[in-house]
Amino acid sequence: MKLKMTALCAVLALSGAVVQAKTFKWTSASDIPTWDIHSQNNALANGIHASVYESLVYYNSQTFKVEPVLATAWKQVSPTQLRLTLRSGVKFHDGSAFTADDAVFSLDRAMSKTSNFAVYTEGVERVAKVDANTIDIFTKGPNPVLLNQLTELRMMSKAWAEKNGSVAPKDIKTKDENFAHRNAMGTGPFKLKEWQPDQKMVLVKNDAWWGKQESNVTEVVYTPVKAVATRMAALLSGEVDFVLDPSPQDLPRVRATPTLKVIDGVENRTIFLGMDQFREELPGSNVKGKNPLKDVRVRKALYQAIDIDTIKRVTMRDLGQPTGALVAPQVNGWTKEVHQRYPYSVADAQKLLADAGYKDGFEVDFACPNNRYINDEAICQAVTAMWAKVGVKAKLRTLPLSTYFPMIQRYEASIYMLGWGVPTFDAMYSIQSLVRSVGAGGDGNYNVGRYSNPQMDGLVERARKETDLKLRTDLLTKALKLQNDDVAHIPLHNQIIPWAMKKNIDVVHRADNRLDWRLIKVN
Repeated sequence: MKLKMTALCAVLALSGAVVQAKTFKWTSASDIPTWDIHSQNNALANGIHASVYESLVYYNSQTFKVEPVLATAWKQVSPTQLRLTLRSGVKFHDGSAFTADDAVFSLDRAMSKTSNFAVYTEGVERVAKVDANTIDIFTKGPNPVLLNQLTELRMMSKAWAEKNGSVAPKDIKTKDENFAHRNAMGTGPFKLKEWQPDQKMVLVKNDAWWGKQESNVTEVVYTPVKAVATRMAALLSGEVDFVLDPSPQDLPRVRATPTLKVIDGVENRTIFLGMDQFREELPGSNVKGKNPLKDVRVRKALYQAIDIDTIKRVTMRDLGQPTGALVAPQVNGWTKEVHQRYPYSVADAQKLLADAGYKDGFEVDFACPNNRYINDEAICQAVTAMWAKVGVKAKLRTLPLSTYFPMIQRYEASIYMLGWGVPTFDAMYSIQSLVRSVGAGGDGNYNVGRYSNPQMDGLVERARKETDLKLRTDLLTKALKLQNDDVAHIPLHNQIIPWAMKKNIDVVHRADNRLDWRLIKVN
């Protein structure tokens, strides 16, 4: 009898544990492109990767100050040497210990040729192991934002990567895969259980996680759904708990539903259009023997033909903050002056085109994602119609995230849309990637229009070496102003991000539009 009672108690205990289990079901428009943490610098993927792979430091979700994660302390030994003390007792999901060897390997991996994360290792010369729990990062010069950069450099097991043929990151520009593309093994609060690309992802709680688990979620189920109407229907019917990118037109209904709620805030992400300023002739254009987009008058005409207030009001339903700057207001280097837009004027745009020799306009390829940013496809459709009024016939094509970003990085778009968040909250991250001439070490890694100006390159190089923080910020502002003067890109707006969810979901809204997996609660 005693044995039977013991067995019964065990069953009840197990059933109680099942009752306490909390599943968090969420959705957004696109899937992540890969599980290789150094392959593609994609904001959605970076946020999801953070649930499984941890960085040395990370932003606190309430204060957005850098706080310890896998590094517990750091010290500036010299202006070019940062020493980090690693957290002891941390285990990877396979039970192996996290050590300095893994940290050095991971940072070196982020700096490798096929990595898309060189922008986060900007200024790093080398990484060295001091002992099992200490590493040194040596920089080429003083780097005031190195800790901010480290928030996006996640740690991978050296032994696991070597065992599974994943020492080098998957090359985004090819279809080749490594083991790390579809599999994951980190130190984070969740483990990857299942990933069916574009269909379903399942994460499960890591019971051996070193940290304090404030979240009561034991399972995370992510379902990418391209159609926004379907995503919203799933929330309204209770099939999902959370929608990362709800449709603007449905927000009033969600706010009025007693069982649902919306929280929102300004994201540090700017949406803009880029233009091919490199080719001598644009593929698919009716202009032969030259490239209209090389002419600043043409670029400015395209800019001034866009009625941004109508896009804000009609297309975005006020979920966009029109801007003339390449970065959001939270970013160091931003000023009200660089924020000012060129005025919308059909007449001015037509005159600029005529002065440039395109009185009757021209045809041009225009590529946009259809499942990455808020109403991205609709924005591009609206812009296409606006350009048609000044004679520019944009041949719009839209693609899903998974194929769109490799395509533009192969320089296959004449005009393209891009959204750029700034994880470091410092304009160097943007100008180095977007307007520095294409080169090594992250220079111009998303300058896919291949804009190039020696004056801009000089400002970037001076800012890299400048130790006076005020002078450095002034240089960043000058670079942002030069981008405006050259119309290197056409800024549109800073996104305002709403999150829609059930009333029983507790999350902390972040300016980088990502969930903090340590804090999610299902009540």
